[in-house]
Amino acid sequence: MASAYGGDHIDLRGANIAGSVTAKAVYYEHASAPSALDALPARAVGFTGREAELRELLDAFDPAASEAGPEAVVVAAVSGLGGIGKTALAVQAGYEACGKDWFPGGVLFVDLHGYDEEPVTGEQALEALLRALGTDPEHIPAGLDARAALYRSALAARARDRGPVLILADNASSPAQVRPLLPGGSGHRLLVTSRDRLPQLGARLLALDELTPEEACDLLDRALRIARPADSRVADDPGEAARLAGLCGHLPLALQIAAALLAVDRDKPVAELTAELAESRDLLGHLDDGERSVRAAFDLSYKRLPPEQARMLRLLALAPGPDASDEVVAALVGTDAPPIQALEALVRAHLVERGRQSGRRRWRLHDLVRAFGVGVVAGDAGLVEEGEAARERVLTFYCTWAYAADRRLRWLPGRPVPAWFTERAEALAWLDAERAGLVAAARWASRARYADTAVRLAEALVVYLRWRRYSDDRVTVSRAAQEAAHRAGERRVEARAWNNLGGSLRTVGRLEEAIEAHSRARDLHRATRNRRGEGRAWNNLGIALREVGRVEEAIEAHSRARDLHQATRNCHGEARTWNNLGLALMEVGRVQEAIEAHSRARELHQVVEDRHGEARAWNNLGVALREVGRVEEAIEAHSRARDLYRATEDRHGEAIAWDNLGVALGRAGRGAAAVSAHRQGLEIFQELEDWHRVGRTLSNLASTHEATGNPAEALATWLQAASAHTRAGSTVEADEARIRAEQQG
Repeated sequence: MASAYGGDHIDLRGANIAGSVTAKAVYYEHASAPSALDALPARAVGFTGREAELRELLDAFDPAASEAGPEAVVVAAVSGLGGIGKTALAVQAGYEACGKDWFPGGVLFVDLHGYDEEPVTGEQALEALLRALGTDPEHIPAGLDARAALYRSALAARARDRGPVLILADNASSPAQVRPLLPGGSGHRLLVTSRDRLPQLGARLLALDELTPEEACDLLDRALRIARPADSRVADDPGEAARLAGLCGHLPLALQIAAALLAVDRDKPVAELTAELAESRDLLGHLDDGERSVRAAFDLSYKRLPPEQARMLRLLALAPGPDASDEVVAALVGTDAPPIQALEALVRAHLVERGRQSGRRRWRLHDLVRAFGVGVVAGDAGLVEEGEAARERVLTFYCTWAYAADRRLRWLPGRPVPAWFTERAEALAWLDAERAGLVAAARWASRARYADTAVRLAEALVVYLRWRRYSDDRVTVSRAAQEAAHRAGERRVEARAWNNLGGSLRTVGRLEEAIEAHSRARDLHRATRNRRGEGRAWNNLGIALREVGRVEEAIEAHSRARDLHQATRNCHGEARTWNNLGLALMEVGRVQEAIEAHSRARELHQVVEDRHGEARAWNNLGVALREVGRVEEAIEAHSRARDLYRATEDRHGEAIAWDNLGVALGRAGRGAAAVSAHRQGLEIFQELEDWHRVGRTLSNLASTHEATGNPAEALATWLQAASAHTRAGSTVEADEARIRAEQQG
C-alpha cells in the first residue's frame, strides 16, 4: 500500500493499484526566479574594422539624445548578407554601450533563429525574455498580447529599480518576430540583426557591406595570432593574403573559416590555401571548417525565398559579367521587362545588390552568392536546362544589340543611319556599360550549344574593342571565336577570327604570334577564295612584319594587299593599305614614296567619307612631310588630323596628333606653341593612362625645352620621362631619358 510522508510527496512503492492514478503536482518557489540580464554572448574572435558602423550604432543609442526628441532611436536594425558579421557587430556595440554605463539595467539576448525551418515566434521570444527578467514561469500568461504587456511592465519596473535595458534580438527574419519585443519607454533600446532590411519597424537601419581589403587582411592576421601569437603568415606574405581575402569575398564568415583552416595546419603557407581556393571547382565546399560553412549560411536564406525570387537568384548567378542591366535581367528570365518586385525583395534580403552605371539600373551578386547560385543550378538537371535556356536568351539579346552598335561605329556618311543608335556616342555608351558582360558572353563560344551566336558576338565587338584600346579583351574574344570556328569546321569564319586575333595579339606586343595568326588568316581566305578577306589579311600581316623589323617583307605584303583591294574594288580597304604602305616606306628611307602613299590614302578616305581613316592619313603624311623639311605643310597636316580625331571622338588619336604637332612646331622655331601642343597631348595620355605614350611625349617636350634654351625645364622633364618609361616597362627608353637628364645636369 502507499505510504504517506509528512513531507511533500507520497511513496507508491509496493502499492497494489487497480485502475488509473491521477496525481496533481504543485510547484512552490520560495525565492524570486533568477534573472539573466548579463546575457551578451562572447565578443567575436578577431573582430576588426566596422569603425564607422560601430560609431553609428553607438550614436543611435547614446542617452544624451533626448528620448522624446526627434532624434531619439528606440530600435536599430543591422542587416546584411549571411556571414557578413551582423551579430559580431551588434555584440561589440552591446559591450561598448554597457562599458559606457548606458544600460545599468542589463542586457537581454534572444536568438530568433529566423532562417531555421521553425523560427522562434514572437510569443516564444517573449517567454524567454520574461524568464530572463526573473518572471516566475507560472506567472507567464498564454497569448502574445498578454505576454507583451507583462514584458513591457517588467521592463518598466526594471528601469525604476536599476535603469534602462538593452535588448539584442539576433537573427530575425520578419517584423512579426520583432514587433512584440518593442520595449516601450523608460530609455530601453532594442537592437535587431537580420538578413533582411526591416523598414516596417521604424528603426534606424544599418546595412553592412563586406569588409574593405585592408580590414579583411587584418581579420585574417588577428585570427591567426589569437590561435598562435607568433603566427606571422599573413604579415609575411601580404600579397597572397590579399588574394585569399579576395577569394573569400571579404566576407567575415569566409575569412574566419579560412583562418581556421590555416590555424589547424600551421605549416601551410597562405599561398597554398589561396591556390587551393583559386583552382577549386567548388569554392564554397572549401570554405567549411567542419563547424561553420558559407554554403550552409546562404542555404538558410535561399530556402526561405518564394519560387519567383529563388529562380531570379539562380539565373542572376549565371549572368555574364559582374553585374546585369535591366535588359539583361529581362533576357535571363524571358520577359519583356525585369521582375522589379522580385529583384527589390532580393535586395532587401541582401542577396542582390543594386547599382547604377551610366544612368542605367544594374543588379549584382556578391561573388560567393554567385558561386552558391551556380552550385544550386549544377546540382539539378532541370535547373541546368533552365539556366542553359536563359544564357541562350542573353546571347541572342547581346548579339542583336552589339551588331546594331557595331553598324553605328562602322557607319560612314552617305549611308542610311542605323535605327537603333542614332548617335555614335550612344552606341559607345551602350558598349561601355555592357563591355564586361559582352566579353564574358563571347567566351561562351567554347560551349557547342552557344558557339555560333557567341562567335557572331565576338565579331561584332572587334571594332569597338580596338577603338577603346581594350587589348586584352580583344585577345580573349578573338581567341574564343577562332577556337569555336575551328571546332565547327567553319573555315570562312575561322579565317576572319584568325585575322582579328592577329590584330589583337599585335596590340599586346605578341608580334610573332600575330604574324602566325595573320598568315593563317591569309591561307584560309585564299583556300576559300575570299579575295577581299585575303587582302585584309595581307595588309595586317604587313603591319606585324614592319613592327618586328622585317620591313621589306612588310612592303611586299602591303603591295599584295593593295593589288587585291584594287582588283575587288574595295576602296576602303585600299585606302587603309596605302596608309600602312606609306609607314613601311618611311622606315626604309623612301620618304617621297611615303608622302605619295599617304596622300593617296587621304584621298581615298575622303572619297569613302571615312573621317577617322582620313585623320590617320593626315597624321602620317605630316610626319613624312616633316622629314623632308616641309614643316609648314606638316603643321597643317597634324592640325587637320587633330581636328578630325576630335570630331570622331578618338581621344588617343587626338593626343598623338597634338604630340606630332608639337614636334613640327618646334622644327619651325615656334617653341612656346610647341610646348603647349606637347602638354595638350600629354594631358590626354595621362588621362588614358597610356604610360608608354606619356613617356614619349615627355621626351619630345624635353627636347623642345632643350632647343628653346631651358635646361632646367629640360632636366626635370627628362626625369619625368624616365619615370613614365619605367612605369610602361620601356627599359631602353627609360635609360636614354636618364642619360639625357644627366647631360642637362
